[in-house]
Amino acid sequence: MEFTFAHNNFNVLDLEKSLKFYEEALGLKDDHRKVAEDGSFILVYLTDGKTPHLLELTWLRDRKEAYNLGENEFHLAFLVDDYEAAHAKHKEMGCICYENPAMGIYFITDPDNYWLEIVPKNK
Repeated sequence: MEFTFAHNNFNVLDLEKSLKFYEEALGLKDDHRKVAEDGSFILVYLTDGKTPHLLELTWLRDRKEAYNLGENEFHLAFLVDDYEAAHAKHKEMGCICYENPAMGIYFITDPDNYWLEIVPKNK
């Protein structure tokens, strides 16, 4: 079983302001998006155009107040080449904290309760 980095996530209050900042300050560009059918969220994946690593910006329609970063509203994601084996291992360890079968992903927590997303490599 082999794990590799996929992306980092930051939740943002004002998506357009954040997109402008990341492009201006770091040269990051919109690579692709996922928009909820009901408009409740937008995920924008930013790329540096050089590496495969992405920064995911998440905008939530109902969020009105600034984020308290102590709320653990961010995560690291890892690609795995054998999703079923990884899931079985993490289930055995008792560290799976959230599963989203519709998206084909799940999250585990480390000892400090940081969330780590597990994504199938071929997703």
